[in-house]
Amino acid sequence: MAATLTVWKFPTDSGADTALTTLEDLQKQQLITVHDAATVRWPADAKKPRTRQLSDLTGAGALGGTFWGLLFGLLFFVPLLGAAIGAGVGALSGSLADVGIDDDFIKGVRDKITPGTSALFVLTSDATVDRVHEAFAGQSGELISTNLSHEQEARLREVFSE
Repeated sequence: MAATLTVWKFPTDSGADTALTTLEDLQKQQLITVHDAATVRWPADAKKPRTRQLSDLTGAGALGGTFWGLLFGLLFFVPLLGAAIGAGVGALSGSLADVGIDDDFIKGVRDKITPGTSALFVLTSDATVDRVHEAFAGQSGELISTNLSHEQEARLREVFSE
């Protein structure tokens, strides 16, 4: 499985849900394969975001609940826990660096996903890019992170900014 992990930020707390519905439709049409996904929804009046792994869309999930729990814990809850667990968190976050999730990723995502926004974390493959692009027309997602090459990422940003 040559899969792409992407993180999309939306300017509303419901944007990720809309994008997820689009992905579900695309998967039913066999225009993309979704291996795993999770959403973050942060209502403007909430103190912290709500996270959800999408097991109903992906079955068992390629990355698993432990991965999502650790990632979302590092992104949104660690600052609230204090320095007492800092060393343990450092060791755990170091292990995520092997899959491209390093301190820069954590900081970048944490800075962009704020109250009133939402995000979709998705592991996909086998996308029919032109049809996927058409399906997402009018949705204002911002690509925050991907494991694509620089050239592939530039093309993806170009496609979704049109």
